[in-house]
Amino acid sequence: MPICDETDAPFLPGEYAILIARHPWERAGHFALRRQVFCLEQQLFEGSDRDAIDDDATPIVATTTILGSPHSVVGAVRIHQEQPGLWRGSRLAVHADHRRIGRLGTELIRLAVCTAHARGATRFLAQVQVQNVPLFRRLHWMSLEEITLCGLPHHVMQADLARYLPHGLDRTRLIRPLDPAARQAA
Repeated sequence: MPICDETDAPFLPGEYAILIARHPWERAGHFALRRQVFCLEQQLFEGSDRDAIDDDATPIVATTTILGSPHSVVGAVRIHQEQPGLWRGSRLAVHADHRRIGRLGTELIRLAVCTAHARGATRFLAQVQVQNVPLFRRLHWMSLEEITLCGLPHHVMQADLARYLPHGLDRTRLIRPLDPAARQAA
């Protein structure tokens, strides 16, 4: 009997790092993941989803970790200040193999909003695809209006900043709970 199943199951680490992308490989992974999700999977853009916002935006990534060090980018979001006090988040993406972790998107959102709040945000908005609205509502966001972007329904949503305390952290971590079947085998 083999020690591990040799199927194409993705590597799911026990810990992820959620951090402001500072290194070239983190930024490259941020853009590559966005291309994978928004251009290839969802076909919202042709070729690239990059735009002028990327020139000033702060990219935030979720990475797998190996021995506590960031390894590969599996989640992305960007934040930018549109005008004094008004910040926006956009291009939230999680790699398909890691979506079942569930909390990666939540932790990306949390670091994005807390970072903007620490940088002076008095209002934080995002244009959210309709299938993600329930997640954002659970995270204390409210819908301001319904719009159509790239032919898809979206909601303009606003974060309740009282639920996202400002902090100066540029990195957080997420420890994945063990699968119940793995706990029983241990």
